Amino acid sequence: MKDLKTLFILILILTVKIGFTQTKSPSEFLGYELGERFTRHFQVINYFNHVTDNNSNIKFIKYGETYENKPLHLAIITSPKNFSKLEEIRINHLKSARLLDGSFTDDGIAIVWLSYNVHGNEAVSTEVSMKMIYELVNSDNQSTKKWLENTIVIIDPCINPDGRGRYVNWYYQKGNFPYNTNPDVVEHHESWPGGRSNHYLFDLNRDWAWATQIETQSRLNVYNKWLPNVHVDFHEQGVNQPYYFAPAAEPYHEVISNFQREFQVTIGKNHAKYFDKNGWLYFTKERFDLLYPSYGDTYPMYSGAIGMTYEQGGSGRGGLGVINDEGDKLSLKDRIAHHFTTSLSTIEISSLNAEKLSSEFQKYYKNAFEKPKGQYKAYVVKNDSGQDKINSLIKLLDRHKIEYGSVNSNVTIKGLNYKSNKTEKFSINSNDLIISSYQPKSNLVKALFEPQTKLKDSLTYDITAWALPYARGLNAYATTSKLSVKPFQIKDSLGAVNGVEKPYAYLTKWNSIEDVSFLSYLLQKNVKVRFTKKPFTIENKNFASGSLVITRTGNQKNKDFDKIVKNASKKFNRNIFAVSSGLVSSGNDFGSSNVTYLKKPKIAVLSGDGTSSLSFGAIWHFFEQQIHYQINVIDNDYFNRIDLHDYNVLIFPNGYYNKILTKSKLTKLKSWIQKGGKLIVISSAISAFAESEDFAISTYQDDKEKEAIKKEKDSIKKQAILDPFSDLERNYISNLITGSIFKATLDNTNPLGFGYPDYYYTLKINSKRYAYLKNGYNVSVIKNKSNLVSGFAGKNAIKAIDESLVYGVERKGKGTIVYLVDDPLFRSFWENGKLLFSNAVFMVGH
Repeated sequence: MKDLKTLFILILILTVKIGFTQTKSPSEFLGYELGERFTRHFQVINYFNHVTDNNSNIKFIKYGETYENKPLHLAIITSPKNFSKLEEIRINHLKSARLLDGSFTDDGIAIVWLSYNVHGNEAVSTEVSMKMIYELVNSDNQSTKKWLENTIVIIDPCINPDGRGRYVNWYYQKGNFPYNTNPDVVEHHESWPGGRSNHYLFDLNRDWAWATQIETQSRLNVYNKWLPNVHVDFHEQGVNQPYYFAPAAEPYHEVISNFQREFQVTIGKNHAKYFDKNGWLYFTKERFDLLYPSYGDTYPMYSGAIGMTYEQGGSGRGGLGVINDEGDKLSLKDRIAHHFTTSLSTIEISSLNAEKLSSEFQKYYKNAFEKPKGQYKAYVVKNDSGQDKINSLIKLLDRHKIEYGSVNSNVTIKGLNYKSNKTEKFSINSNDLIISSYQPKSNLVKALFEPQTKLKDSLTYDITAWALPYARGLNAYATTSKLSVKPFQIKDSLGAVNGVEKPYAYLTKWNSIEDVSFLSYLLQKNVKVRFTKKPFTIENKNFASGSLVITRTGNQKNKDFDKIVKNASKKFNRNIFAVSSGLVSSGNDFGSSNVTYLKKPKIAVLSGDGTSSLSFGAIWHFFEQQIHYQINVIDNDYFNRIDLHDYNVLIFPNGYYNKILTKSKLTKLKSWIQKGGKLIVISSAISAFAESEDFAISTYQDDKEKEAIKKEKDSIKKQAILDPFSDLERNYISNLITGSIFKATLDNTNPLGFGYPDYYYTLKINSKRYAYLKNGYNVSVIKNKSNLVSGFAGKNAIKAIDESLVYGVERKGKGTIVYLVDDPLFRSFWENGKLLFSNAVFMVGH
């Protein structure tokens, strides 16, 4: 009897350890069928932990946390044989990509990465992730067991837990029980800001290359440790759309290989086989192109994978079930079935072609290293771009495992000057940063650095220009010469205070976002700061306009004054010059009115219906996560009840505010400005002010210009009447600017332009234009269409760009209005705009 009992216990232990019988299905574990309700994030994690605990061939790792402290996880599963040497396989794979040194073997193993729920309100795919992990361990599923013999599957069950949590919580609060399929009811109409974006309202599917968000940064760290052969980004689209899968639409970026194109077709055919069998509608080769480098399909593509987007109809309007325009019910269970089918189909076709995927991956990286595509063989960032900007760029390159270095000896060569857009001779020294195209990540380098992206088709899903030298304000060259490089010596300033021990004033530069963070810290420690409106020289050191002057006068009551400044110097790596006198050798002395006291801003930012959640999110993230300065978020619903005299800076993000900016409210706003308030208005928010006679901003310079532009538009409309229906979409884009770079003038003597040269590269994401200010400062303007530097601009839209305002300042009484026609914080990747926005907040109006 005792022996039987012992045997029973051993069998039980063995079953738990190696068997699949202990693994519950999602429905068994959760207590409801998938699709009956939305599963909360903690339940999803609990289920994955349950599956991992009961199976010896799964690793479930935490790779980060969201801003709301929700965990980010990956499940890695393969056959027991592969699992026993998982790290060996990973290292061999990276060696085959030349990202690690050493020889490698062609093991014929494919790595498939399935990324679910990057958009929070596209909530079906996290449900699918649980069904997927179960099927991959289901002992009754002989197909998945066979696939895992030559395939490693990586599952990210939820890229965006914060956004998904916001949507799921909202749906639980607003949804009917049982659910209501009527598309008119509230459960199918999310309230602002919706669940699509992350905590700071960023679109994580447009952040892969820029890595501005903590979720992206964490994901890139682990993604580049695996570099999958196949990566799928699961999405949802409108409820009236069926299902989209690869192959993608044109344009394809030219770095995409023939095999990557061909295998998209192979995968699409495999999916179609199952969709045809079930009678499910689908489409391919439309809408979703492969150009913009920061998507969950393109970034993997430029890193050697077969990158794909799958789009299921549903999204935030789908709920648990909804009636579409054809009168058919689309349920969450339907959506699960579709994404589940393409998930399995992707693994199947990858397994059937594992050897080909592996060999082509090796070929991709071999060619990238030895025969990089494109005419430019290196990109040179000159040291005079500024150490802060170079360090920031290096940080981004490190995230992407992009190699960089410096020349072995000084050399003079020819290259395209990004500034002049001309090929010129230039010198390179050991302090300049070199990004060679002869490296594993050369295709990604080309996509991010090339001055002009080649467009085979102007019908594209996103912006068409993003070159890092323009976006980051770098003095850079692209050269056709191959450059030999050595490791770059990173110069990290430790921050030091040089000069006298107890100075009359501390002085420091103003030309980077790190300088803004330094100022932010001082202001919040109640240190009074001044800045110079004009250049000056003291003790043989030159200081440009905008430089900070931190005098002892005004800070006598702050007992920790010197300690705070010195600590800030170290904290932000700022080199401070301490002087014993306020008497300068040239320029204005420190008691001059041109050395102005900087009043601490008390900032209010509008949010809510009518406000672009993306624009608001970029502002919110900028203050909280980048310069760590407190703001006051005010909702549009009660904006008219707020006493604005409690604030001295008011920011209108991109949006439409005609509902709240009534004539009487505009009058009150004007009065607040005249008494010393500062209003910062961004992009489309300007329209409400352009329609008012109380403000200087206007769409047209005068009635003559208005009439001329109207005639031009009428002529275009008249021609369009006779256009064939098939040409309407293509002809329509001739009226658009969809994300192009223009070289604008910049008055760097105006506080809005402090810290810049006399030009500025602006990213114009729409064709809206405003005339020069008649009564104000036209700080940055586009003089004519020849200022287009990179990207697509429709032939009709470009005609209207002449003599248009980019950034302007209007004085009104004691206050100021700052007009930011182009959003300088767009997606937070336009790094060179952040100082200008900071100037608007901290410098302008004093």
